[in-house]
Amino acid sequence: MSPTIGLPPPDPEICLVTSRVSRFKGGTLIDEDVCDLDTHVRRVADPDRYRPGRCPRCGHHVLHVHSYPERRPRGEPGMPPALLLVQFRCAAPGCGATWRILPKFLARQLWRAWPTVERVVKPDGLAPVPRDTPPVPARTRRRWWSRIAAAARVLVVLLAASGGQALEPIAARVGLDATRAELIAAHAELAGVAPGARLAAVAALTHRLERGIRLM
Repeated sequence: MSPTIGLPPPDPEICLVTSRVSRFKGGTLIDEDVCDLDTHVRRVADPDRYRPGRCPRCGHHVLHVHSYPERRPRGEPGMPPALLLVQFRCAAPGCGATWRILPKFLARQLWRAWPTVERVVKPDGLAPVPRDTPPVPARTRRRWWSRIAAAARVLVVLLAASGGQALEPIAARVGLDATRAELIAAHAELAGVAPGARLAAVAALTHRLERGIRLM
């Protein structure tokens, strides 16, 4: 019998549960409406469609395009070698916070697209992997599996405290001893999220509730 049976899941790495709201002047915002590459490319070509309505730091309503940083997502068929993002800068005197806008399908800090990660940690129900898909290194797969099996306590508390009628039942269903995989499954069932988009949905929701808290 495994010595872990009946025990709570292991604690997640500290980098997954560290808030960045008060530590940095700006940061990353995830646009939850951008779920595919074509939509992202159109918005980069017309930055007004990515421009935040206000600065999350000071509330100022004018943000200017600051730069176009690159992301180089690996291992996802159909994804270009380099992908432009849009970064805005708050125009308020004394603020100047910069905000990088990330489409929902890109995983923050993993340098991958979420479908790539989901195929590794949650393959059930997904389409077969195309033959030309680059393999994910074994060490990376082990790290992802470890993270998805870690405790979801911080994420569950965020959902429970959100005040959202659609989110609180998810927290109540899984409880404080759930793993991140169990939380993802419960969210997918209750929110009707299709395979391939399940990790992206929880990651974006988590980041919206507490910027910097990571799913993976």
